[in-house]
Amino acid sequence: MSKNAAATVDATQAEARYAQLADLLRGMGEVCVAFSGGVDSAFVLAAAVAALGPARVTAVTGLSGALPVRERNEARQFARDLGCRHVEIRTFEIDDENYASNPADRCYFCKSELYTHLKRYAAEHGIAFMLNGANADDRGDWRPGMAAADEFHIRSPLLECELTKAEVRHLSRKLGLPTADKPAMACLASRFPYGTRVTPEALARVEAAEDYLWGLGLRDFRVRHHDTLARIELPADRIAEFAAPDRRRELVTRFREIGYTYATLDLQGFRSGSGNEVLAQLKAPAADQA
Repeated sequence: MSKNAAATVDATQAEARYAQLADLLRGMGEVCVAFSGGVDSAFVLAAAVAALGPARVTAVTGLSGALPVRERNEARQFARDLGCRHVEIRTFEIDDENYASNPADRCYFCKSELYTHLKRYAAEHGIAFMLNGANADDRGDWRPGMAAADEFHIRSPLLECELTKAEVRHLSRKLGLPTADKPAMACLASRFPYGTRVTPEALARVEAAEDYLWGLGLRDFRVRHHDTLARIELPADRIAEFAAPDRRRELVTRFREIGYTYATLDLQGFRSGSGNEVLAQLKAPAADQA
């Protein structure tokens, strides 16, 4: 279970906010949801189906090398179980130099590409409202993709109703959604340090490495891509296990087969969004960086 799944919430407050969300969605009449298969967008999709019925809800998933095949398959199954329309659209953000060069606002260009297709689909099918899965906690994080959402008039119903990540998980559990305790899973491009070029080949390498670790039963982890070196973030209580001689040899052998020359364990362990730590360092006074 994700460590985020056990966060304490005020159940009464969460229920009240869910009622507000249902009212908001009913007022929209028909929606399409930018659906990655993650906890938040899955909850928005399920809430929309509950409020409007499956015939008035379309899930739109952008397909690119940054979305793992495992996540794509889970998204397909989730939408299928809800009974709503699920549209998969190929996106080409990798062809945009603004994205591929991997600046700190890379997500802006990724979301702009996705929302361009989403807006076109909505217009062609007469759907007035386009939704994403941003929640109230996203206000305090580095989210350049939110600027793209504003520009394309994408609504964020969870944020509008002040629903937090913990509340989304709590309510997902009450609704019996399989995503309730799903680990946070940002796109594969988030594994690249800012300024490191994002390529299809490198994305495939990261995906293969993470699939290997997933197959070993790990859930809260990341493989951070540093060219020929893979920096592996594991739960702190699993680091010793993977540093043991036999497991270490197996890991190094597999990562070399995948294409990494070096594999290293990050002693700080797994932390979501660690790629943004460099942003805080860049903003720090020069004296603090000595």
